[in-house]
Amino acid sequence: MTVKTATGAPARLPGGAAPKQGLRAWLNKRLPVDEFIEEQLTGYYAPKNFNFWYFFGSLALLVLVLQLVTGIFLTMFYKPGELTAFDSVEYIMREVDFGWLIRYLHSTGASAFFIVVYLHMFRAFLYGSYRAPRELLWLIGMLVYLALMAEAFMGYVLPWGNMSFWGAQVIVNLFGTIPGIGTPLVQWIRGDYGIADATLNRFFALHVAALPLALLLLVMLHLVALHRTGSNNPDGIEIKEKLGPDGKPLDGIPFHPYYTVKDVVGVGVFLLLFTLVVFFKPNLGGLFLEAPNFEPANPCPHPSTSRRCGTSRPTTRSCARCRISAWGRCSCCWRWCRSCSCPGSTARR
Repeated sequence: MTVKTATGAPARLPGGAAPKQGLRAWLNKRLPVDEFIEEQLTGYYAPKNFNFWYFFGSLALLVLVLQLVTGIFLTMFYKPGELTAFDSVEYIMREVDFGWLIRYLHSTGASAFFIVVYLHMFRAFLYGSYRAPRELLWLIGMLVYLALMAEAFMGYVLPWGNMSFWGAQVIVNLFGTIPGIGTPLVQWIRGDYGIADATLNRFFALHVAALPLALLLLVMLHLVALHRTGSNNPDGIEIKEKLGPDGKPLDGIPFHPYYTVKDVVGVGVFLLLFTLVVFFKPNLGGLFLEAPNFEPANPCPHPSTSRRCGTSRPTTRSCARCRISAWGRCSCCWRWCRSCSCPGSTARR
């Protein structure tokens, strides 16, 4: 029998739970939010002896979210195309409100992503996280790493600076060394006989759509595999082997609130260092953004040299005669280019 108050509302009995009412109760009937929090955070037990090296998994997840958010805003103003890509990046940097900040957050975040992922992988090597029963967890992590490399490479090409062009030229040509299928494979990746407009468009599509979806799927599988097998720890103790009367690991503690609070400290230190780089040294002396990538893509002169394209033979004409500020056709690579140093250039004065 239900006990009611004088107003007719259900009374709360001593020691009894409060009636489930309101928006939260309505939401949980349709979406198991509390159940998810119980299973994945408060009910997920982790070893007690996590140390400094266990910060970098959560930091990698943080940087992934940062890259997705800043990438969405950059996509609003970026225009893929051989004639528009570089100018659209300059427009973002100079004309869009806080565009320079979004671009530097994205470019610095890409480098920070690899730094925290490498440190995360080093911890896995250090404490043997690749051994049984976590082999599948390690393999999925390696797939995440490969997807991340592909994502970063295609993103590096999109600004269409001089280093972007030549970086694409070098990396794509590596596939040409595969016996038998190398040459057609390179042409298929480029979508053309050279790094050109078709290459930039397909790299843009893969960078903003296909690879992020694959990356998110792999990260989700990585987390599911982690919660299935449990985290490793410096002492190599499997906490699931020794359970208490309540079925909880005796050598473990709930991930929340203990490790969520600990991760907040790591996030704070990381964001401090990250913002110092973004606001004061976004290029980091050419380690994050190289100076030649602030120049438009030019298929004739290599970014680090002014010799003719594809050859190191001595120039037969005066350099001053070749390096003229005009557009012309280069007989070496048969492409229209500006300020070409090739002796075969027919650039108009």
